[in-house]
Amino acid sequence: MKRALTLLSFGMALVLASSPLLASGNAENGKAKAATCFACHGSDGNAVDPQYPRLAGQYNEYIQQALHEYKDGRRGNAIMKGFVGNLSDQDIEDIAAYFSSMPTKLDTLKGHIQGD
Repeated sequence: MKRALTLLSFGMALVLASSPLLASGNAENGKAKAATCFACHGSDGNAVDPQYPRLAGQYNEYIQQALHEYKDGRRGNAIMKGFVGNLSDQDIEDIAAYFSSMPTKLDTLKGHIQGD
């Protein structure tokens, strides 16, 4: 019985820790913190140059994960590692909140992809 309660408690802790409410960040603060990102990814997260990913509308957790992976070297990109090297966890949460809250313009590419 004690083992079952321990497993249940552990499971609940995992669910709560992965909750978007705990990692939502502050989009307004994120906009200010993301100023260096704008040169490549656009101020609204809709990069014009196809070599840079569009961040607008991406999942908050995905952006956070990607930034952490650049920071710790799991994603090998020297430029991004330099940009994220001094970001705190809160900075990353705020930047992710900003870009994930922005409307994406990916649907504008549909006509080009489908040949319309």
